[in-house]
Amino acid sequence: MQRRMMGQTKEEVSLLGFGCMRLPTLPTGEIDEAEAIAMIRYAIDHGVNYLDTAYSYHDGQSEVLVGKAVQDGYREKVNIATKLPMWLVKSPQDCARYFNEQLERLGVECIDFYLLHALNRRSWQQALEHEALEFLEQMQMEGRIRYAGFSFHDDLPVFREIVDAYPWDFCQIQFNYMDECHQAGLAGLKYAASKGLGVVIMEPLRGGRLVRNLPPEVEELFRTAPIKRSPAEWALRWVADHPEVSVILSGMHQMSDVEENVRVLSEAKPHSLSKKELGIIAQARELYTQRIQIPCTDCRYCLPCPQGVEIPRLFRLYNEASMYNSFASDRPQYEYLAKNGKDASQCIACGSCEAACPQNLEIIELLKVVDRAFTAKV
Repeated sequence: MQRRMMGQTKEEVSLLGFGCMRLPTLPTGEIDEAEAIAMIRYAIDHGVNYLDTAYSYHDGQSEVLVGKAVQDGYREKVNIATKLPMWLVKSPQDCARYFNEQLERLGVECIDFYLLHALNRRSWQQALEHEALEFLEQMQMEGRIRYAGFSFHDDLPVFREIVDAYPWDFCQIQFNYMDECHQAGLAGLKYAASKGLGVVIMEPLRGGRLVRNLPPEVEELFRTAPIKRSPAEWALRWVADHPEVSVILSGMHQMSDVEENVRVLSEAKPHSLSKKELGIIAQARELYTQRIQIPCTDCRYCLPCPQGVEIPRLFRLYNEASMYNSFASDRPQYEYLAKNGKDASQCIACGSCEAACPQNLEIIELLKVVDRAFTAKV
């Protein structure tokens, strides 16, 4: 397994990081402990030295499982990364309370890489208000945290603001060949690296969307490419091609995933993809993009809807399901909106949204299309 430097920390980390959010589960929904530990230890035995978990993963059991997996001499071989659940922090005292609970779950005295979890504009303000930065600094001084970072889900200007606000050691962003310009994106990757931060990549396969239920035209493209690779390998190699990337997290669900990921990221070097290979990935991106059904620009002029319908969010959900053949797996998101009275069925055709839409979209009819797509019986 190849190693890369984690920014200016002088810490060598494996290019493949084991993401512990999608561990194998039993029919009861609990983690398949024996299989998960076997997978993690296989990865460590093959050079992986970065395990990523969080307070909330698997209903709090991921950290417990990681603690068990690193027993029997494995703790000394790996870096453990976990995250402070900022959405649960309501006071400065909560930072220490959750952190101590995490230490107990993991069975360790020090966390190697500790992140403020899922920062966006709102939670960043909460972090400042509840003195999370002061907490990180204190824990580093006490030797209970080695390196401090944050994971991120918002737009590039917010990302730059957070990067510039504190002497972070590293950050974690979503990045894949479909998200080059989404959230922090490529510009954020380069910006963080230019500031000396290590950059950990999450969702290199876009939550599995780039490897499951591929549209026929994308399948055909990869099948007829002169270089024979699985969809996962194409996606992982594209991310690894960027030298600013320190670690690529993969949420591996079965042993075959681990074996493939270890093989691919043992080989993938920066700038190793040829122009032809990059062109194939660009073609795949274009084929996915052509499947977008609703040309909504997310300008949000249609909001607020008098009935509380989350119009841009619904259109985005529909477009992504269309792009990735994922209506079945995305249905729970629609059901969540319906449960909260924000789904497309709440539309009463008042027309206020259409009057405000600069794209002149027929929003009322499109909402009916969205509702039928996510409520149709399968």
